[in-house]
Amino acid sequence: METVVAKVMHISILLALEDYHATTSPRAIRIVPHLRDSKKDDVEAASAAIYLLKDVQVQAIVGPQMSTQTDFVIDLGNRVKVPIISPATSPSLSVKENPFFIRGALPSSSQTKAIAAIVKNYNWRDVVVIYEDSPYGSGMLPHLTDALLENNSLVSYRSGISPSASDDQIFRELYKLNTMQTRVFIVHLESSLASRLFLKAKEAGMMSSGYAWIITDVLTSLLDLVDPSVIESSMQGVLGVKSYVPRSNELDMFTKRWRKRFRQVYPDMDPVELNVFGLWAYDSITALAKAVVEMGSTAIPKFKKPDTRENLTDLDALGTSELGSLLLDSMQNTVLKTALSGEFRLINGELHPSPYQIVNIVGTGQRSIGFWTEKDGISYKLKIDGKTAKSNNKQLGAIIWPGESTISPRGWEIPTSGKKLRVGVPIKGGLQEFI
Repeated sequence: METVVAKVMHISILLALEDYHATTSPRAIRIVPHLRDSKKDDVEAASAAIYLLKDVQVQAIVGPQMSTQTDFVIDLGNRVKVPIISPATSPSLSVKENPFFIRGALPSSSQTKAIAAIVKNYNWRDVVVIYEDSPYGSGMLPHLTDALLENNSLVSYRSGISPSASDDQIFRELYKLNTMQTRVFIVHLESSLASRLFLKAKEAGMMSSGYAWIITDVLTSLLDLVDPSVIESSMQGVLGVKSYVPRSNELDMFTKRWRKRFRQVYPDMDPVELNVFGLWAYDSITALAKAVVEMGSTAIPKFKKPDTRENLTDLDALGTSELGSLLLDSMQNTVLKTALSGEFRLINGELHPSPYQIVNIVGTGQRSIGFWTEKDGISYKLKIDGKTAKSNNKQLGAIIWPGESTISPRGWEIPTSGKKLRVGVPIKGGLQEFI
């Protein structure tokens, strides 16, 4: 609950439950939230999950937010047969291997083909990937490498940056990258670490003409968490990909409600904007509510306790839910055609990718320069026609690159420092075949 994203999701969850109870009969099953704070700690998250399953006997868990926490909580869900609906994005968390895991967000690997398509669009052969040195950060790398290889591009260098790295360490790493030929950088970092990186990149002269920077969904979708002064001074010309959320009257009305409730619950916080994780949280609860409605108004049985009574640990004493499997079956393949986030489609427990929007950071904001879909690849505009999204053309819009350049970077430079190759040519004759 310490993170801004968690607070955003919290308000969305409360509003989704309100909407469910307002649209069902008094006799329908009520959904009661029991909130617990993981405090950014894996052990706290596990402890909270055990308490909720053992003492409260919850029939579903929404969360945790972080992938390392979710890893253990999923194991508990599998053991107790309770669905774990988590927005964790690490592709290392497998829906196939964990039957009671439902991913209520897109895995970070789903954007890799969109990023690779941008690289191919400008004929860049080599890229450098700058990622958070953690299981979350490195989880996307194999998928990104494969997507780039399919388009005949290579990751020439991987730069892992620890969340605890000092500004001096970040600067030294950037200086090393600047001695290499590659001038195309893909950044997979969360907002706080990314802010420090771009400030140092500006200081190192790497936000000038000839450089290309692409940021992943985790930063593009949450760009409002970055200080506007950092964006304006050190992120101009950056490209970003993010999940596309179509505008709708329902979304506009919900956003107004959400802002009002956020101010009521968190009056001391600076204004925060609703983001895609908040929309996915609302849609996840709506999908859960739909599964509850399909069960009818049956009584909720208590957990089935284990037979043995000898020296039970907390884990042994959890028992199993008789309802969880029914909820799971209803939720695993759910389609909400008019969800707040667009079309919210769960297939075998995995959220089906929507189009990705490609943006260019200019001023303190971002402007759309195109889209990417699995079917059509890159396009300037999406033409929504029933179920299909067809492109009007196959090019991105005009881009302002770093250094306020309108010329696409070629992607490489002869390094200004580093090892130099000297070629000596003998003056005297007699070595024609060598020359």
